This record gives sequence, C-alpha cells and structure tokens, in this order.
Amino acid sequence: MQEIEQGMLGASTRAKVECLTAIPMVTGFERAQSERVRDLFAPLCDEIEVDRFGNVIGRIRSGKPDAKTVLLDAHLDQIGFMVTEVLDGGFLRFRAVGGVDPRMLLGAEVTIGAPDGLRYGIVSCKPPHLLGAGEAEQAAPIHEMCIDTGLLDAKSVIPVGTPMWFPADRAHMPQLAKDAITSPSLDDRAGVAAIAHALERLRKVDLSVDVAILLSVQEEVTALGATIGTFKIRPDYAIAVDVSHAKTPDAPGEFEYGGGVMIGMGPNMNRALTRALIRTAKAEGMDYQLEVMEGNTGTNAWEMQIIARGTAQAILSIPLRYMHTPIETVKLSDIESVGDLLYHFLRQFDGEVRL
Repeated sequence: MQEIEQGMLGASTRAKVECLTAIPMVTGFERAQSERVRDLFAPLCDEIEVDRFGNVIGRIRSGKPDAKTVLLDAHLDQIGFMVTEVLDGGFLRFRAVGGVDPRMLLGAEVTIGAPDGLRYGIVSCKPPHLLGAGEAEQAAPIHEMCIDTGLLDAKSVIPVGTPMWFPADRAHMPQLAKDAITSPSLDDRAGVAAIAHALERLRKVDLSVDVAILLSVQEEVTALGATIGTFKIRPDYAIAVDVSHAKTPDAPGEFEYGGGVMIGMGPNMNRALTRALIRTAKAEGMDYQLEVMEGNTGTNAWEMQIIARGTAQAILSIPLRYMHTPIETVKLSDIESVGDLLYHFLRQFDGEVRL
C-alpha cells in the first residue's frame, strides 16, 4: 500500500489493484471515497474532478485543435449489502445491493460501514446438527439470513441503511499464484487498474486525440454514473473496460484465464472501432480473445452508446473467475493486456476509424 500513497504513477500492477480493492465503494455509497480515487489518478491526468454523483472524471489534452475525444470507462462500485433491520442480540437483517448469490453467504465475513467506524460481522448459519429434513440441500433466501455483530447494543451504533461489504484484507486473502490476485471487488477495480496502466504508458506520447477517463459509480444496479458522466463528457468514441467470465471446470464454455484482452463483438459495439482494436492487437503481436455479445452486454456500454447524439462504442474485458463472490480472481497479465491494447491504440489513433 505504501508503494502508491502518492498515486498510481510508478506502482506495480499488483500494488495498483491492491490499493484500489482496499477502498470500499458499495453501489450507492461511493461518493464518500471518490476523492481517494481522484487523488490516486491525479498524476496521470491533466485535470481531474469528482462530480456531484461521485464519478471521477479525468482528461488528458492533446493540444490539437478540434481533436476528437476518446472516453475510457470502468466502474468503481462493487456489490454489497444494506442493513434493513436491527434485531435484539446484535443481529442484523439485510438485503443485497447488486447481484449476490445467496448460496455462498452462510458463514461469510462482512465489514459494516457504521457511522462511528468500521465494524465486523458474520452471516450466521445453523449448525448441521440442527438442520431439518431437506434443509442442507436448499439455499436459504437472503431475507431469512442474519448477520451477527457480537454487539448487544447494535441498535445504538448500526442504523438501518448502513452499507456492508465483503472484506478485502490483503493479509488474509490467498495468493493463488505469483501472477494472480484474489479480492472481492475485482469487478471492476481490475478494469480501473487497466486504465491506470494505459495512462501511465501514455504520459510521454504526443497524442492526436483527447482522452477522457470516467471511473463511474452505480454500474451494478443502474449504470447511472456512466450515463451522467458520458453526457457531461460528450465523447466521439468510448471504450468500456470491464470483466467477463474465465473458464473453470464447471464453466468450460467461457474464456481463457491468462488468455489476454477480450474484445467484445456485437450490435452494441461500433464495428469500425472494434475492428480497429483488433487490427491494433494483431499489429502488436498481442494475444487476444473475441467475445460475441449478441444483446445487452450487462456493462456501461449499453447505456453509453445512446448518450447525446450517440457514441461509437467498444468493450474490452478482463477474464475473471468467480464473479460477484468474495474470491474474484484475475491474472495480472490480463489486466496489463487490456491496458497495453488501450495504449497501443491511443498512441497512434488519429480520430478516424475505418472499416
């Protein structure tokens, strides 16, 4: 963490990701932490701000008259929970914020963003000795679960509406391999780190286009952050950076973990911009994967394409295992692959795409 106290500049990819994932930003509660992200990205931008919604918006000016603008977006928010009721004995009822699988919650640890400071809890679970017939084969619905805070006075310190999230304590997170990282919020802090990687490489490049970055909020529930931020920036082109599903034994039809940048193809993506990214990857000898996305991509790209007069849109993704769990896992090389493709494309892009 000390490696990047002054910003992302010069930090390793692992350090970038570890710093970003340590910042709690549950969907709808990002604004309190947005300034921290702004400060981390300030050395990489000519100008940077936090808007009233909590988006972090930065710009790199080319200095060219009438230069086109390319927007790079990745979302800051993460799935989490909200307290809905405080029970006697220090127990909390809660609801999910974003897509949470109830099968993995029993016995899970959570961090509670209480007004007087961080507190901790565990999702309580019935011992197997006390389960009724058939209960072990069923996933309990979230509205029946409770979080045990261990606080007999919980009602006085944890109000209804308090956000909670999976902890990202680096000292207790596994390191599966030297080139891998595991964390609860890699969707989409991995994408944020990829953009930082690209911007760092672009610092000494004489660009022909202006570059805007949008580190957006509320992607997991509404995409409002990307909608509002894109409307403010009014880019000519936009590239959404997100994560997608990597292969595991129980999901063999997905994409190669460690296989490099994923380039989305489908009706949501501008064909000319997508082909330009593919040509760039080929010209640079990069490993890449094509992801067919036949409908709504489930990313900010879906909303960003129709903002104002419309935006030529593309999607780059990072292969990720175990999405929306406390153990999301990526290869650091895949993060760098996305950042490298952004760098190579932008350093030579003249503002016009051709089929």
